Amino acid sequence: MTIAAPTVETFLESTRDRRLESYFELLRIPSISTLSEHAPDMVRAAEWIAAEMRRIGLEHVEVSPAGGHPVVYGDWLHAPDAPTILVYCHYDVQPVDPIDLWETAPFDPFVKDGRVVGRGSADDKGQLHMHLKAAEAVLATRGKLPLNLRYIFEGEEESTSANLPGWLEANRERLAADAVVISDTGFFEGNVPAITTSLRGLLYTQIDVVGSPVDLHSGGFGGAVQNPANALAKIIAALKADDGTVLVPGFYDDVEPASKQERFELSCLPFDEEAFRAQTGVPALVAGEPGFSVLECMGVRPTLDVNGMWGGFTGEGSKTIIPAHAHAKVSCRLVPDQDGDKLFEAFRDYVAEVAPKGVEVSVQNLGTAKPLRMDPEHPVARAAARALEATFGQAPVFIRSGGSIPVASLFNSTLGLPVVMLGFTNPDDNAHAPNETMVLLNYETGLRTITQLWDDLGSMSPQAARLGGTTA
Repeated sequence: MTIAAPTVETFLESTRDRRLESYFELLRIPSISTLSEHAPDMVRAAEWIAAEMRRIGLEHVEVSPAGGHPVVYGDWLHAPDAPTILVYCHYDVQPVDPIDLWETAPFDPFVKDGRVVGRGSADDKGQLHMHLKAAEAVLATRGKLPLNLRYIFEGEEESTSANLPGWLEANRERLAADAVVISDTGFFEGNVPAITTSLRGLLYTQIDVVGSPVDLHSGGFGGAVQNPANALAKIIAALKADDGTVLVPGFYDDVEPASKQERFELSCLPFDEEAFRAQTGVPALVAGEPGFSVLECMGVRPTLDVNGMWGGFTGEGSKTIIPAHAHAKVSCRLVPDQDGDKLFEAFRDYVAEVAPKGVEVSVQNLGTAKPLRMDPEHPVARAAARALEATFGQAPVFIRSGGSIPVASLFNSTLGLPVVMLGFTNPDDNAHAPNETMVLLNYETGLRTITQLWDDLGSMSPQAARLGGTTA
């Protein structure tokens, strides 16, 4: 009697427990790209991924030096009449502070209430792992993929992908594809399936205010010297008006306003402001600019935010000093057609202008990323929408993300490839915060979405999959 080969679905069902343990193995590696002490962990994570890619049958797998943390590359290219898709995810994660707010150790993942809890469970190791397991399921049951796939798994996304542009340029020939699928986004509020059609860009800066070489006694020197912490507070206060408007000269000059149609479509999304407020835990929502809704301020308008401030004495008890220095990290989320490098010059000059006398002030540019818009009618985007509806049971909404993926615009500008952002994380995933989570139903159903998408695209010609475009 001939025994029928298992289907993708039966394979996924039978390997669920093994898959979860593999997921946990990857999450246990503390691959924090922004902290130098974790450089060995970055290599360990890259090698773990490469070993898994080889095990499941992907080819030309390489842990490739990139000038910083390595890029992991692999491919499967044996479908000559089918499109070639480049898949991008990242394996680096954010720092875990504040550690005392985690339910357990950040790199000791566990399941609670149908969610995987742990740093990277959603952003972005969970989605990377989904792509590996989707490929494994198809290769294990069919012996081949329905299309050609190239994979880039990066280790510096959380630190502005500083070294990836050079790596992309150097590897242009082996990255030839018809489109890019990025899985580093998520669903809409209420966990509604979504496809992201735009990303904001990023400008990340650090302000350094220095007074005396060492801390001074506040009784002996107070009133005679400028306090760097006070000076920094004045600088920060001068960056935005009370209504939220950014006061940096020229900040809005290159902003391309959302069209009436885009604003109408945003207003039609199923957004419950009170539920969103409750989810965040804040006492009230505050629109970032007058004349715009909360949803518009989260996706189609630029922002300026202080990400951290430090300086002086912060320990228990009292210590009466004038701190020698004070610092702040300030980021701006950018929209088309803002340019981060151009805005940095305006930001730096404005900080110098509003800084009080008596201190030395410098501003560092810690990285920029360009904003990106994609065509929701692109054939790969439409195929992704069909796959989401087929697996999750409802048509996805098209949303504009307030976040940034530094490499996204590079795929378009450097490689000339259209980009489709297909992500699966729940909107309450606590990415970048304590107790990050991925809903297991999103993870498991997302596996099916990916395999469905590959089957759909595999039925197209390369020319059909290449139509449409993306604009930076």
